[in-house]
Amino acid sequence: MDRELLIEKYNVPVPRYTSYPTVPFWGDQRPEAGDWLKVVKRTFDESNASKGISIYVHLPYCGKLCTYCACTKVITRNHGVEDQYIDALLKEWQIYLNTFQEQPIIRELHLGGGTPTFFNPENLKKLIIGLKKNAKLHPEHEFSFEGHPNNTTREHLQALYDVGFRRVSFGVQDFDPEVQRVINRPQSFETVKEVTLAAREIGYHSVNFDLIYGLPKQKLTSVSDTFEKVAELKPDRIAYYSYAHVPWKTKGQRIFTDADIPDSAGKRALYDLGNEKLAELGYSDVGMDHFSLPHDELFIAREARRLHRNFMGYNTSHTELLIGLGASSISDAKYAYAQNVKLIKAYEEASMKNELDLEKGYFLSDEDVIVKRAILDITCRRELLFTDDLKAYLPASINEELQVLADEGIIIVNDEKLVVTDLGMIFLRNIAKLFDNKLRAAKSGGDNMFSKSI
Repeated sequence: MDRELLIEKYNVPVPRYTSYPTVPFWGDQRPEAGDWLKVVKRTFDESNASKGISIYVHLPYCGKLCTYCACTKVITRNHGVEDQYIDALLKEWQIYLNTFQEQPIIRELHLGGGTPTFFNPENLKKLIIGLKKNAKLHPEHEFSFEGHPNNTTREHLQALYDVGFRRVSFGVQDFDPEVQRVINRPQSFETVKEVTLAAREIGYHSVNFDLIYGLPKQKLTSVSDTFEKVAELKPDRIAYYSYAHVPWKTKGQRIFTDADIPDSAGKRALYDLGNEKLAELGYSDVGMDHFSLPHDELFIAREARRLHRNFMGYNTSHTELLIGLGASSISDAKYAYAQNVKLIKAYEEASMKNELDLEKGYFLSDEDVIVKRAILDITCRRELLFTDDLKAYLPASINEELQVLADEGIIIVNDEKLVVTDLGMIFLRNIAKLFDNKLRAAKSGGDNMFSKSI
């Protein structure tokens, strides 16, 4: 089947598989903090010495609303909120330190948001120094943060570099002024260029640009112009995301009309153009919207088959324990997930009482652990072995469904294993979906839960 027809066929709502089971299938039960911490301790004991741990810190504040954004955030210009929130983060971290009962080895640390660079440089340094105080650093540790080009100063870059950061991701989205106007994120090419060059001058070895296709008012000409500007700066990595239009979840998106948003054919054209430009510029498809140049650690990790995927997206090493700190943050302890309460006031009150306030969570069954591993193999290593423990949980229809993908050139499959082809990299989410038993059992099929795959 023609590539364009395949894209049309498989452009259906599918999870992004930053977890399995995916969050909509966790249910509404709030886990007890004690039960959660027992799983954290088990995972820590099994993996800290060999792999270290990952930390994700959610910094939810933004100076103004970007209307396309579906992240958990709080819009404010009051920087007086910084100190109290950082104190709460460090209190929460102490709960985990008490649970570990020995020094954690930090392998990865990521600041996300919101807008991490809403916080002033000294407060960010205070936070990182506090997190590192009673921990060891892995010899190959990687610290990264998300920066808004409009408010990431040289002082931010230098302060975070001084405490160990070597990777930064800038939200660019699109350089077209009309697109920027409607999504309420005006930022000039000169601003992005200035902050990118400053990061490199200071010593950051990996700069990522987030680009989005399918935005309101976006056209082929604007995407083409965006990539011409990107070519001048040549970031080490690019995330080329599909705009997820979920107005039932995000009020800011309700200002757009259907006429503002590219239709399915138009969005596919934007996707194809972006992929064409990425290939021309020498970027390799790492998987699920992520591209990198051959010198970048993300590409190297893919080639070495040590990519991992979790709530931080793709990362370059496989830690079993991800601790999420902050309001709405999600943690992954291999055998369980837990999400903090989303309301900042409730989060801060709990932390200052040395307590966790968990909004939701999920404890994996033996089946879930096996399926989770299978989906990670597909999305990170492009290969899946059909082990006996996995076969016990495969649906009766799986062989027929896999053969359809094989006939279409998306995978190569036999009785022993599945291999994703180069063409199949576009359809990683669709391949993983076949092994998602929770999604199969859902009556809705996920139509109102997930964004489309393309």
